[in-house]
Amino acid sequence: MNAPFPTSPCADCAIRNQLLCAALDDNELLKLSQLGHKKRFARGETIIHAGSVSPIFANIVSGVLKLARTTGDGREAIVGLLFPADFVGRLFGVRTDTDVTALTDVELCIYPRQNFEAALTDLAKLERQLLTSTLEALDFTREWMVLLGRKSAEERVASFLLAMAQRLKAAPGAAFDLPLTRAQIADVLGLTIETVSRQMTRLKAAGVIEMASVRSVRIIAAQELRDRAEVA
Repeated sequence: MNAPFPTSPCADCAIRNQLLCAALDDNELLKLSQLGHKKRFARGETIIHAGSVSPIFANIVSGVLKLARTTGDGREAIVGLLFPADFVGRLFGVRTDTDVTALTDVELCIYPRQNFEAALTDLAKLERQLLTSTLEALDFTREWMVLLGRKSAEERVASFLLAMAQRLKAAPGAAFDLPLTRAQIADVLGLTIETVSRQMTRLKAAGVIEMASVRSVRIIAAQELRDRAEVA
């Protein structure tokens, strides 16, 4: 379902002051918004298919997307997650090597490829912000390599919970819903489902977290969780 932008599309937007949008003043953002539209995708819907040149670029307004590859034996490997204010799509005709799929119901601000690439010529601040976002994503990937290569199972699960709370912008002490199943968490962390469940149970028993359901988490002892994750 498409919804054209109203006259002042961005004033009340939840991501107005984050990442790409934050780099632009109101007039510049209005110019950009006139190029696109909002669209909602249901959980499980694939937005961009691996091997294709994405016809669109988008900002995530709400929801969580997963980036996944299919291995030679047909299994799915999740290689990244995208959250509100993150950018979706690859510039200048480069084919994507991952499927981009909605983990939750998602709303996007979508811009046609040709229009968006042309806008970069006129909006230098947008181009710089895209570069900054790309470098930040690279830094996060390097940190994740350390997590997978050096950390114990407890440290991986603790680090994951801290990262989810941060990316989902959960208020201190507030509950948040994990966008991944236990099987998907295990895949992302390079662990078995049993190990993930065991570590979550231990954190709950130690009073570090509360879990109202399999996905609902509340961090009770944030500093202890950081200590267990070995976060400085």
